[in-house]
Amino acid sequence: MDDAVITSSVKSALLADAAIKSFDLQVETRKGTVQLSGFVDSQAQIDQALAVTRGVAGVNGVENSVTLKGTPSTVGTKVDDAVITSSVKTALLAEPGVKSFDISVVTFKGEVQLTGFVNNQGQIDQAARIARSTEGATSIKNELRIKQ
Repeated sequence: MDDAVITSSVKSALLADAAIKSFDLQVETRKGTVQLSGFVDSQAQIDQALAVTRGVAGVNGVENSVTLKGTPSTVGTKVDDAVITSSVKTALLAEPGVKSFDISVVTFKGEVQLTGFVNNQGQIDQAARIARSTEGATSIKNELRIKQ
C-alpha cells in the first residue's frame, strides 16, 4: 500500500477517535512504518494513538515520538511556539541540502520536535543545527530517521 494512503488513513482514524482527535499529532510514513509525533496530555492518549495507528490497514510498524506536555502552556507560550515552529520550517526550506518537505516540526514550550524520514545522517544533523540555532528554541528532540 502507498505510504501517502497509509498516512491519510492514520490521520483520518486519529481524527475519528474522540479521545485523541483534538491533539496536534504529526504522521509520517515510510514503507509502511508510521512515525507519530507531537505533544499530548497523558500516557493514555499516547497509548490510544498507538493502538488506533496499529489498527490501520497497511501499517506494519509504529514509531512513537509523541511527548507528554507536562504543565499547561499559556497563550503567550502558544504564540511563541508557533513563531518558533514557523522559523524552523522557513529555515529548513531555505536549506538546499535538507529534504524539508519530509520533516515535521512541532514546538511546545520552546522544545522543538523534528520527525520524519530523510536521505542521510547529514540531513538529520543539519536539520538539528538549524532548529538549535532558531531563536526561542530551548531544546531539540530530534526523531528524524534515515529512509530505508
